[in-house]
Amino acid sequence: MSSRTPEFLTREHDPADPSPWLALYLDRSTPLPDAVKEAWLADSSCGSRQYLLPFLRPLARAFIILIQVVKTFLPRKWSHSKLLHRILAWGLEHFVSPEANWLILRHFHLGAQVLSFIARNAPVQVSTTPLEPMCIADLKDELFVKHDLNLFNFVIRLNGALREAGVEMHAPEKVDFSMIRDPGLRLEDMPQRKRNFLDLQSAIELFTPLYQLMLTDNDFWRAANSLQLDETVGIYAAQILGAPQHLILVNNKHPLVPLSTLRAGYRLVLHGLSTEMLHSLLMRAKRDAETADFPASQTA
Repeated sequence: MSSRTPEFLTREHDPADPSPWLALYLDRSTPLPDAVKEAWLADSSCGSRQYLLPFLRPLARAFIILIQVVKTFLPRKWSHSKLLHRILAWGLEHFVSPEANWLILRHFHLGAQVLSFIARNAPVQVSTTPLEPMCIADLKDELFVKHDLNLFNFVIRLNGALREAGVEMHAPEKVDFSMIRDPGLRLEDMPQRKRNFLDLQSAIELFTPLYQLMLTDNDFWRAANSLQLDETVGIYAAQILGAPQHLILVNNKHPLVPLSTLRAGYRLVLHGLSTEMLHSLLMRAKRDAETADFPASQTA
């Protein structure tokens, strides 16, 4: 983990002035592992989120409106995806906090594992295209756009195969958890210069107008609407596990009701947290399955 211990873990508990971050960290109602929860709350409680985000968010949303007007005068296919990803990687490397960078890289791995879990346990064969960047520089290969494309292509391929076979998603006789694992990324390997101070939400709010500017309208709308599929992926996982209660922590609004791109930054943070929650639930289910199988293997 990082050498920086969050203030809420070093401060002595005062019943007259309790830390809300400590309460959230100690709370066990959500399945996040302590390392992830510590990084998430350290990022959420930092100074840039408290003092910069309230100013950045309205400015970023104003730019989204302005850029939408400007793009009405640009060619519909106007796009600079490769340059966009180089700028994003540079910004993450030099200005974004270690915790935020760690969570962003984790997101690609966790998303790939969740889709692989669904594909492996579905009643039909469907291929996946995992994206597993090991460092920030790997993101330059247009990974943010490819991540959105992967999700839509997976849903299309999966449901096309289900329709063709005339079957529905259901729990298999034995669930395969072999692809669910810790990504092996280390927080201490993230850039930790003094200027790496920007929290996750502020970085996303800043990058969203840039994302809109340098992609086609179609690519940007698809990226924003991909956030609507959190419940869809959660439903697939719940159907495989036969456990609909797992949906309670996977929530980013109804997939059939596209929302305005003005809130894309905030919803992207929800998307990241939903993926962490679902992966944590699958890790817990994997441990439970291994524990249940252990006595049988001992007596075999």
